[in-house]
Formats: sequence, C-alpha cells, structure tokens
Amino acid sequence: MKHLKKGRKFHRGRGQRKALFKIIIGNLVMKEKIETTEAKAKEIKPLLEKFITLGKKQNVASLRLLMSRLPKKAAQKIFYEISPRYKNRRGGYLRIIKSVKRRTKDASKMAIIEFI
Repeated sequence: MKHLKKGRKFHRGRGQRKALFKIIIGNLVMKEKIETTEAKAKEIKPLLEKFITLGKKQNVASLRLLMSRLPKKAAQKIFYEISPRYKNRRGGYLRIIKSVKRRTKDASKMAIIEFI
C-alpha cells in the first residue's frame, strides 16, 4: 500500500529535502523567475502558493511563520510585496513553463517557474 507516500524524494533525506526547497523558494521569491528541473518546479509550486496565501492574512503571526520557514529577506518580500499584489486573486500565483531544452549532464527535463 502507498499510504502517506506522496511527494518526490530527490535521493535526499528529509532534512536535505527541506533545505533544498527552502533555498529554491528563497531564490524564486528574490528573482521572481528561475529555471530548474520540472520535478522540482512541480514540488515547490504548492509550497510557495501556501506561503503567499499565508502572507495575504497580513498579521504578525503569519509573518513570523514565514520567517521561521524561509530566509528572512524572502519572507519579508512575500509579506510586504508579493502577497499584497495577489490580494484579490484566489489562487494560482505561479506558472510552470516546460522548456524544450534538457540539462546537459543528465538530460533531465527543465522548466521555468515564475509569478503570474
């Protein structure tokens, strides 16, 4: 049975996987558009959308939660700049564009993830 087995592991332990997602999400927030593998883009999209929804509440508790889960500058940018931008939008803050080119080392599928 495959109960409670959702999500990709990326050949990493739980702590390394969390750190990887934290770094990728931080870079995406600061640059607002990055190129990464298709699998990583699909994994971080729901996480970042939940963070943006949390930032839309605009209270101290949500800011502290963001700061505990993301780098400080990225959390502040979500709270003060990105979340107010999507105040009237109910969801779907990110877009994944699949790229035709593949990574040269291992030929994995690449994608561009960006804010709408």
